[in-house]
Amino acid sequence: MYAIVEIAGQQFKVAKDQKVYVHRLQGEEGSKVTFDNVLLLDNAGSITIGAPAIEGASVTAQILSHLKGDKVIVFKKKRRKGYQKKNGHRQYLSEIQIESIAATGSKKAAPKKEEAKVEAPKAKAKKATAKKSDKADDLKKIEGAGPKAAEALVNAGLDTFAKVAKTDAAKLSEILTEASSRLSHIVTDTWPAQASLAAEGKWDELKELQDKLDGGIAK
Repeated sequence: MYAIVEIAGQQFKVAKDQKVYVHRLQGEEGSKVTFDNVLLLDNAGSITIGAPAIEGASVTAQILSHLKGDKVIVFKKKRRKGYQKKNGHRQYLSEIQIESIAATGSKKAAPKKEEAKVEAPKAKAKKATAKKSDKADDLKKIEGAGPKAAEALVNAGLDTFAKVAKTDAAKLSEILTEASSRLSHIVTDTWPAQASLAAEGKWDELKELQDKLDGGIAK
């Protein structure tokens, strides 16, 4: 039996007892995690395809360790400008072992739909508030926060540097994970410190801090 499952924004073909390297997960080493975005199941030749996910299906795994991937050299150069910059990057990864693949029983479809109906007006209200607000900051100035991550923070009511600065990194990660599984691998440890400097208008100090970071992560 094997499954195609989405983990931290990537799709993997997994089977029981298989070990997989994925983008860094938030759990501690030794803890168990469950992934319910199962796209395909093959049970003894009987194939089930989701639309896009299979209702009730899930994959349970244990986090074995957190580590860094191989170094990748990032070299930037502008012709005839006298500009060149060389950086190294090592992706934050987690090693997990697949413990079980369940075809049914991981979640109930009806409550999910009811919650969606209740939460939809709130989400629309937050988006409307964000659009109407003239004091919203450009959260993309926080290194490591791309357009999708910034949008998720704004939808959660964190539309200024000051609000982000008062929110701990764990809560920021929780907001991103709830917004989309594709944002769950983003490390937010330095975001409150960056936002605090931006809120105070200390742009030179912010630049000095960001020069020491790699994609928003302390080198």
